[in-house]
Amino acid sequence: MDRQQTKARNVLGGPLDDCSHDPLTGFFRDGCCNTGPMDRGVHTVCAELTDDFLEFSKAQGNDLSTPRPEFEFPGLKDGDRWCLCAARWKDAYEAGKAPRVVLAATHEATLSVVTLEQLKAHAIDGRAH
Repeated sequence: MDRQQTKARNVLGGPLDDCSHDPLTGFFRDGCCNTGPMDRGVHTVCAELTDDFLEFSKAQGNDLSTPRPEFEFPGLKDGDRWCLCAARWKDAYEAGKAPRVVLAATHEATLSVVTLEQLKAHAIDGRAH
C-alpha cells in the first residue's frame, strides 16, 4: 500500500478499501478510487455496475461497455466494480438508475457531490465502520 492509499479516507471516515483489480479500476489504475488534482472527473464512487446503469451511461455519451484496447480498457459488464465519476453517479441517482456502491471503497471526496444518505440508500454494505 502506498502513502496516498494509507492517507485516503472513505465516506465512512475509515481507510479507503480497494474497489477492483479485475478489471483494474481507479483514475490512477491502482484498484482504488483515489483522486487528486489531475482527476477532474472525481472518479471516486466504487460502484457495482448493472446493465441498466451501463445503458444509461451510454445514452449520456459515456460508453463503458465497449472494449477500447487502444486505451487498455476492457469494456465493463454487469457485476463489475468500477470507480465512477461522482457527478455521473449523481446523474444516474437522479434518473433512478444508480448502481449500488461499496461505501468502504468510495473516497470521501465524493461527499462534495452527493450526500452520505444518498450513497447509503444504494450501499452494498450499509454498516457504519
